[in-house]
Amino acid sequence: MSELINNREQSGMVDEERIETLKTIIKELHNGASVEEVQARFQDAAGDISVAEISVLEQALMEEEGIPVQEVQRLCSVHAAVFKGSIQDIHRSSKPEEQPGHPVHTFKMENQEIDRLVQFKIGLHAERLRKDDSEPNRLKLLADLNLLYDIDKHYSRKENLLFPFLEKYGVYGPTKVMWGVDDGIRLGIKELQAKLTAYDGNLEALLALLDKVMKEITDMIFKEEHILLPMALEKLTEDEWVKIARESAEIGFCLTSPEQEWIPERAEEPQVPDVEEASSHSDGLIRMGTGVLTVKQLETMLNHLPVDLTFIDDQDIVRYFSHGKERIFARTKAVIGRTVQNCHPPQSVHVVEKLLSDFKAGVKDVEDFWIPFKDKFVFIRYFAVRDEEGRYMGTLEFTQNIAPIQQLQGEKRIMS
Repeated sequence: MSELINNREQSGMVDEERIETLKTIIKELHNGASVEEVQARFQDAAGDISVAEISVLEQALMEEEGIPVQEVQRLCSVHAAVFKGSIQDIHRSSKPEEQPGHPVHTFKMENQEIDRLVQFKIGLHAERLRKDDSEPNRLKLLADLNLLYDIDKHYSRKENLLFPFLEKYGVYGPTKVMWGVDDGIRLGIKELQAKLTAYDGNLEALLALLDKVMKEITDMIFKEEHILLPMALEKLTEDEWVKIARESAEIGFCLTSPEQEWIPERAEEPQVPDVEEASSHSDGLIRMGTGVLTVKQLETMLNHLPVDLTFIDDQDIVRYFSHGKERIFARTKAVIGRTVQNCHPPQSVHVVEKLLSDFKAGVKDVEDFWIPFKDKFVFIRYFAVRDEEGRYMGTLEFTQNIAPIQQLQGEKRIMS
């Protein structure tokens, strides 16, 4: 392992002079300098760049230089080309991340499948479409893109499991940038699916968008494997990786799945249940204004409701979510204790902030949204939770698939 980054305590040690040099280079890109010009200067002036320095750099661009998240997202794709081949090889004395079932091993295994799909199958079918935009060729490429959208699970595990742990160690910049790029890729794939489904004959525009999205996916693979995952390996503990591995199946896997469960090679330790697990199995009584329930009864009752519930406290911290058999949107225990703003991509944070601001100010008590989602029509309601004296205590999110309700007609008075 490098001298700069040799353990968790030293992971924040970076060369300040190097950071200033890199900031200057990225600002030149921001002002329109060419990649070729900057790349030459970068190699002459800065030499190799470490994972920690890239993390500090992206965060500094937003916090110190005032460059918006969206612009850093754009520059991220450019400076990936500048940094490619320059990132230090971080040697590790032991490599659990190379064992099947470890989250890093799974992410990399998925990236291999994604890259294979993009470079070979999609590349082949795109070339055939370029020569002949017949319906059979369009349908083959559409089938590839339907398969590629499995990438949503890969990105969702990264955003909802890995990012919360990085944020615990003060890493915000790279996660915000990456989440925004992920969302752009998702939207790009959906747009391609729509263009192929309702083909308007504009082959040039379709192939241009395809090239753009495929390049973004390839760049993201590079950034995950050379920046994000090495940085996470420096910071996260073994126990944190175990938690990520255990909750990954709740979201799902992309194009492939782990061969086996990852079991760390360490001495057996006494199993001490965490607070969440202890309380969920407690038989203690909860006395409410209109009745008394055990913790088990209350949790089971909430999980049987045909809706998803999430509660955010008055400090915008996620405190609870129900976990019924069929959740509409993925939730993992990693979100508990996390600010709700960091549970959303940068592009939608302003909506969350406005909603919470209105609730806290008493401007609104409820806000509704409805969207088509896969085979569902989802009704999302937000309620300001207030005590008897009207003081704001938090926000309740109430999510329900109302497609079956929309189909109801007439009346039903007899039990099935």
